[in-house]
Amino acid sequence: MKFTDRLFEAVHPVWEQTHMHPFVTGIGDGTLPKESFIRYMKQDYVFLIDYAKLFAMGTVKAKSLETMTAFSGILHETLHHEMELHRQYAKRFQITREELEHTKAMPTNLAYTRYMLSAAHSGSLEELISALLPCMWSYWEIGKHLKHQYPNSEKHPLYGEWICMYSSEEFGSLTKWLLDLLDDLTEGKSERELRILEDHFLTTTRFEYMFWDMVYTGEEWKV
Repeated sequence: MKFTDRLFEAVHPVWEQTHMHPFVTGIGDGTLPKESFIRYMKQDYVFLIDYAKLFAMGTVKAKSLETMTAFSGILHETLHHEMELHRQYAKRFQITREELEHTKAMPTNLAYTRYMLSAAHSGSLEELISALLPCMWSYWEIGKHLKHQYPNSEKHPLYGEWICMYSSEEFGSLTKWLLDLLDDLTEGKSERELRILEDHFLTTTRFEYMFWDMVYTGEEWKV
């Protein structure tokens, strides 16, 4: 069994709950309140600023020029395509780029990004990938799920572009490259080493679910 097959089995119960989350289903059937989506868009934008740094760090930790090039390509895609989708959505809601960039991260958002950055700074390339992978992989799974579960959802006037991006083969190809790289890097690793990577993966997968919940309910600092 490939290591990513093991991860898929471990994470499947969490993904099932994620696919049933009202924020996710609301994107699929078009019933998500616009205010919730605006909150998501702003929080995800500042999330992606930190997330992009992980790909830059992947370039530094890479052991070959080919891997460096691939990480720099994902960094470019994140900064210039994924974040551009958010900027285009912001224009519809008359939200400036400055407002996006100065959004204050909600508690879960802050905890999530700091966990990933900590794992990336202190750990190996395998640890970095294990920590960042759930975001890309789960988004691709969500995009495909919504496109299949809700026919013509990609034509929705507000949420259709979101579904199209994350269900696309282009986005999927980036995810599959990371999956293949992680399988290559973990070949021959001890069970102890694999458990560390699996723990990173499951932790950030749970953060992904908490992120959806955060933007759906409008999380605030308690004090």
